[in-house]
Order: sequence, then C-alpha cells, then structure tokens
Amino acid sequence: MTREDDRELYERARQAWEAQDWPVAAELWERLVRRYPDIPAAEAWWYNAALAHKFLRNWAKAYELGREAAARAERGTEDPAYWNLGIAATIMGDWATARDAWRGYGLTLPDGTGEIVEDFGVAPIRLDPGGRAEVVWARRLCPTRAKVLSVPTPESGRRFGEIVVHDGAPNGERQVDGQTFPVFDELLLWRESTLPTSSVRVVAATVDDVHALVAAFAERDYGAEPASGVRALCACCSEGSVAADPNHAVHGEQWVSVAAPPDEIPGLLDGWRAAAPDRRSWAAPTGA
Repeated sequence: MTREDDRELYERARQAWEAQDWPVAAELWERLVRRYPDIPAAEAWWYNAALAHKFLRNWAKAYELGREAAARAERGTEDPAYWNLGIAATIMGDWATARDAWRGYGLTLPDGTGEIVEDFGVAPIRLDPGGRAEVVWARRLCPTRAKVLSVPTPESGRRFGEIVVHDGAPNGERQVDGQTFPVFDELLLWRESTLPTSSVRVVAATVDDVHALVAAFAERDYGAEPASGVRALCACCSEGSVAADPNHAVHGEQWVSVAAPPDEIPGLLDGWRAAAPDRRSWAAPTGA
C-alpha cells in the first residue's frame, strides 16, 4: 500500500474487526482487497471479508469472497478459508465447490455429484443458539449438515428429523463413556421435518420399559424423547464440558415427546403396552 488513504482504510478495517463491528469490517476489508487483490497481505483480507459476511449470515457474499480466499490458500493444510467456503457453498447449493472446499481443507470425501449425504458420525448440535439454545444429538451428513436424531422439547418449536447447517468451531463438549463429542452451533435450518411433535403421558415401571418405548418409535424411523432424559443447563455450563448419556432415562410416570404421524401414535403405544401390560400404560397424546 502506497497511498495515505489506503493505510487509513486498513487501520479502520482492523479497528472494526477488533470491535466485532461486522457490517463495517466486511465493507472495509472488501474495499481494501478490491484495490489490492493479489498482494501477499490480501490473502488474509479476502478471508476476513468472507468471514465477516459469514458472521452477518450474508451467505451470497460469504460464498463470493470465500471463493477468492480459498483460491489463495494452500490446499491440504486445514486452512479455515476452505472450511468457510464449504459452509457457504453448501448453503448456496453449489455442491461441486463444496466438495472441492472440503478436500482443499484436507478431508476425504467419496466421489459423487449433487447433494452430499454421507455418514460423518453423530454430534451434539445447539439449535437456535441465540434463543432457547437446546442441545440435541444429530447425525452429520457432511462436514456442515446434520439430521436431528433427538426430539426437541415441544416449547422449542423444532422437530425430530430436521436437517440443519452447523458451524465448524466447537462451542462446548459432551463426554459420553469416555469419548468427547464437540458441540456445534446451528447456523440455519436447512430442511424442515414433516413429523409433528406430540406429548404423551406414560407409565413405565422399569428403565427397560422406557428404552423399549424409544425403540418402538425408532424402528419406524420416528422419535421418542422421555422427559427424564432432558437436562436444563445454564449457558455457561452448556458451553463447557458436560458428562452426557444419550440413553439416559428414569422409570415411572412422565411425559414423553414423540415425533410421528398422529394417526400412528396410538398403535405404536398400544403395541408397546401390550408387550408388558402390567408395567406399561399411556394416556391420549396432545399435539404440539
């Protein structure tokens, strides 16, 4: 940079970045990098501009500027420019660019075209992090999308089977049987679920009875979440390290959130009760 206004522009961009003033930072970094797109320092400026737009949830700009940032990053070195581009390209539906971005980051993906649907294991996802911030378990379909396996609480307004886009930076962790699972924050709802959530009052005399209820719904690719398996945590604890058990349940009378077509719920519950009628019972479900 040789002009005085360029140095001033750089300083203003840096100050806005440090203040997390993302609208101003995004504008100034982009103005600067458009003037000097290929000088050595510009690699970081492209990245900053794209990241600021990611924070703003301006995915079209994050995608546009992210392509420039990734084009100047070294492949196979876990450069975050590729990860951010992978997120933006996924949201924009550019699957070829998303695949290339994940590989540029250093991940291995099977060959293919169109939407990426693989099994990247399970992970806890924080839905609506700026609102109720409910952590659920989900199966990752790609490095940034996951299908919700838990039944969110009825109060959350969210559903079993939703597909969400999540961030790549962990925000807390869950410890399960000695294994650590990073918690990822949801960025947006990618695909809604058609399965409504209903609340059912059940009596289950043993923990095995509770697990049998969950299994009865899971066999049909539906969901059931006993109230005894839900824990309320403050934000500080939720974003820390928490011992968790996805299969935790307590026997007795309790509410169960179920995700299934309403007309199939009575039959599933009757079948569950019939297997041990002396230990199991249920009351009519209420929709949510």
